[in-house]
Amino acid sequence: MNPPTQIDHKNLTLTHIAYLLYALGVLIWFLPVAAIIINYLKVDDVRGTWLESHFEWQMQTFWKALLWWLIGLALCLIAIGVVVILVVFIWYLYRIIKGWIALSDGMPMVINRKLTKK
Repeated sequence: MNPPTQIDHKNLTLTHIAYLLYALGVLIWFLPVAAIIINYLKVDDVRGTWLESHFEWQMQTFWKALLWWLIGLALCLIAIGVVVILVVFIWYLYRIIKGWIALSDGMPMVINRKLTKK
């Protein structure tokens, strides 16, 4: 996907709001839930645009973080879960920051990159 030539301000603002909700989710647990609901309700509005890659990035981040957080929570019974939760927290912040910076620069996210032999 190439950077946009024409900006859809409504959906661009909505994508910024979703990143904000995900970021604030480190403090208020239910905000990422609101963001994922927005992603699923509005994904058809951004389908085929560069913003679709941000929606996919956000949804992947949410579901993977939730899965690993739950695994970490279960593993807290044997103490390693705290490490898993800490790693998930750092990974989650990295993904939200990286995506939000790309959005602010008007760039799509590259999702599921495959390594190629040179």
